[in-house]
Amino acid sequence: MFKHHCFPKEVILQAVYFKLRFNLSYRDVEELLSIRGVNVDHATIQRWVFKFSPLIEREFRMRKKPAGNRWRMDETYIKVKGEWRYLYRAVDKEGKTIDFLLTKRRQRMSAQSFLIKAIENNGKPELINIDKSGSNSSAIRVYNKRALATKSRIKIRKCKYLNNIVEQDHRFIKWRIQQGLGFKEFESARRTIAGIEVVRMLKKDQMIGQDQSTFKSFIQLAA
Repeated sequence: MFKHHCFPKEVILQAVYFKLRFNLSYRDVEELLSIRGVNVDHATIQRWVFKFSPLIEREFRMRKKPAGNRWRMDETYIKVKGEWRYLYRAVDKEGKTIDFLLTKRRQRMSAQSFLIKAIENNGKPELINIDKSGSNSSAIRVYNKRALATKSRIKIRKCKYLNNIVEQDHRFIKWRIQQGLGFKEFESARRTIAGIEVVRMLKKDQMIGQDQSTFKSFIQLAA
């Protein structure tokens, strides 16, 4: 993973963690590293985040604790290159993150793609609570029709106040993103958000065998 890089693994991971965990620009991270005697350009740090965030996410998913089977599903929005993009997210009733997916459009197919991804990664839930979103409701109904042969349908519940838990969780992610200078490319946004979500899940103690600080657990994912 770290072959052919001019800097040690520890330096790279510290830089990536700083960017994903705190409200720092790439130039801020560059300055922090220079204080520690490491001179690295902010553009290089950006390339590290782009490269290593999805690799760390993949490793985390292999160690993620099982989620609850009663979900709260919702979407929020962020700007990428001046245009609104949609971030689908779900948490269980305890507030543990189920999954996430950044999409270019807000429609049934986007909601359906997210639902399929979440189920593939976490198993099928017993119930999903949603707001009045027609796309989310349609996505679940389409899934249920296809799963009719198994006689195991996902119950749909529409109770707005029960979705407060996922809406509150959105705020942390959006706050982290809005403190930066914004995203110029969709793929960069997708990868960076994946890294931010992983750090958020580590802070929620969602990794199997996690008995260390968030930073040490993050480092462990790249061991």
